[in-house]
Amino acid sequence: MCFEEIAAIEEHDAGQVTRIVLCRIRFHVYIVGRPLPENPDGTGMFSRRIPLPDLIDLCRVLRHQLGAGLALHQVLKKQGERGRNSVRVIAGRLAEKLLKGISLSDALDAEVGAFPPLFLSMANLGETTGHLTEVFGELERYYQLELQMRRQFRSASVMPSAQFVFAVLVVAAVIWILGIIGGNKPLLTFFGIPGGLGAAAFLCSVSSVLALIAITYLLISRIGRQKVWMDRFLLAVPALGPCLYSLAMSRFTLALQLTLDSGLSITKGLRLSLEATGNAHFAAHADAIVNTLKNGQPLHEAIEASKLFTSDFVEMIVSSEIAGSVPEMMRHLQQQYHEETARRMTMLTRVAAGAVWLAVATFIVIAIFKLASIYFDALAGVGKI
Repeated sequence: MCFEEIAAIEEHDAGQVTRIVLCRIRFHVYIVGRPLPENPDGTGMFSRRIPLPDLIDLCRVLRHQLGAGLALHQVLKKQGERGRNSVRVIAGRLAEKLLKGISLSDALDAEVGAFPPLFLSMANLGETTGHLTEVFGELERYYQLELQMRRQFRSASVMPSAQFVFAVLVVAAVIWILGIIGGNKPLLTFFGIPGGLGAAAFLCSVSSVLALIAITYLLISRIGRQKVWMDRFLLAVPALGPCLYSLAMSRFTLALQLTLDSGLSITKGLRLSLEATGNAHFAAHADAIVNTLKNGQPLHEAIEASKLFTSDFVEMIVSSEIAGSVPEMMRHLQQQYHEETARRMTMLTRVAAGAVWLAVATFIVIAIFKLASIYFDALAGVGKI
């Protein structure tokens, strides 16, 4: 079912299942040559990702109404009735599962296609610690910042993108015009192709390069999503890496503060906190850190041995361990890392917008020099005559 199921036809043959589902808006055919999974409705894995503004609104509603004392299933039921269109069906399914006694984490596991991985890991943290209100508040703040940065990048990229398109069209027009003017000896060609065909070939080449870049980016981001090697690589990228590190540390400090305040064991709290970062490189160190703690080592030594954290952070852990105020220190550091993340994301947005400007400027400068060389060659030819 993709939004609203109209009909479902199933054929069973010796444990094999063929399911054909007709949906409003979209038509999907799923043929699965294996037994039907335990999720009977089979809908969550095919749910469309909730748009970011709607996800922010959902986090805000959950934060307000859970803070007011309403039960989680009541809030989700109301969202299923009166929430935004992209949320209603999913919220209704979640409310039904919660009423049946299914945990929030298990209910969300069936909706992995609708929510980002960070939302799922943080919701699991909130349910485990009993701090769902604080967790949804933090998710709301993070997604608001992400939406703001997206809008800033788009607004900063509109003008250079328009200039790029205009420059491409101008170069194509020049290739076409000079191809006509030159007659049998065109002044400008594109790989030997003059006139209209040359202009069309130039436009197709530019479009193909842009499409190749987009496809490569999508493939890499899809293959490397939530992979240790990809997150490790991104953390080492200039400008991007420090931003991602601050973001992961903001989530880690919040999660550790909540787990310690909830009375969970330090080993379970650290594992949940590392998973709550949403960074596979951090989560991959959970076993090593937990094993160090189980061997009787103090928290600061286990954290220092992982090589994930800065020396300043380790020193703060040492001082807070001595004072017995680790949760309070995490609360302070969480605010500090959140502010640092906001600054770094703003800087990253400016760097990305500047990169777009630089790419456009490079293309325009190359085009200008190429056209200028053609002009001077033409003048030289006239002088010889």
